Amino acid sequence: MSLPLSRRTLLSRAARGAVGLSLGAGLGWRSVLAQQAALPEGFHLVSLGATSVLAVADPTGLALVDGAPAGRARDLTQRLAALPNGGKVHTLFNSHWHPEQTGSNETLGQSGATIVAQENTKQWLTVDVTWPWNDETVRPLPKVGLPNKTFYEETELTAGGRTVRCGHLRDCPHTDGDMYVFFPEDNVLAVGDAITGAGWPSIDWWTGGWIGGLVGGLDMLFYVANDDTVIVPARGPLLKRADLRKQYEMYGVIWERLVKTLYGGGGPKEALAAKPTQEFDAIMGPSDAFVERAFQSLWAYLSPDA
Repeated sequence: MSLPLSRRTLLSRAARGAVGLSLGAGLGWRSVLAQQAALPEGFHLVSLGATSVLAVADPTGLALVDGAPAGRARDLTQRLAALPNGGKVHTLFNSHWHPEQTGSNETLGQSGATIVAQENTKQWLTVDVTWPWNDETVRPLPKVGLPNKTFYEETELTAGGRTVRCGHLRDCPHTDGDMYVFFPEDNVLAVGDAITGAGWPSIDWWTGGWIGGLVGGLDMLFYVANDDTVIVPARGPLLKRADLRKQYEMYGVIWERLVKTLYGGGGPKEALAAKPTQEFDAIMGPSDAFVERAFQSLWAYLSPDA
């Protein structure tokens, strides 16, 4: 059994010009998404627009993996009240810093909830962030809305009587603060936006995410999940471990192609022209925005001038 891919491993493989995957040949491609899966009793998926919140009920209230998008905390509160044992939220896990996942932080912080996050997530929530691709600025949260329990590599805690294990996805698939939230007694693994259940992911390279980290993050999750684990992304349907394998193969192929373009002296236009996702677009949808962002994410990690 190989160890999870580290950034150093990815970089060394890139330097040799290969990630050990064929360029799409022999994948036996049928679908990269959505095997049938069902959540166990006490686990509820609450959809709010494009994103979902995992709500875990117990006799003392609720634990949430991610909150409402910014401005929709009241909507989420109303939805949660209708759930069995849908009382007070005692624990909130921020899978990363984006406002789609942290819009409930201030409300729940004021009510005394424990807010758990990887340390980098907390740091991004304390500063202005302006994304270069759309000039949108996300303002910092007030102190009461910041995570009040943080960790660096991994942590284990009890929430509503359940054991919960959190780990940093250190290869940074979506941001540099991505974490997984694993409920081992129920075999449920929440992954936020590090992995998507539908369509192409959004790689936030401005706050540390990158395409190589998407490959490495999937590899790391193989060692957390087993074949029966129910995997809960923030977007799209529930997944199983076999879905992670298919995504790992796909993104590994795309990553290798983008690295080849970069090391050949190309830029985003050349990456788009090379059509690195062509055999996957029929399943995943239009890919230009993903390809451009994924290629740009290589600059900070692989460019000789970075």
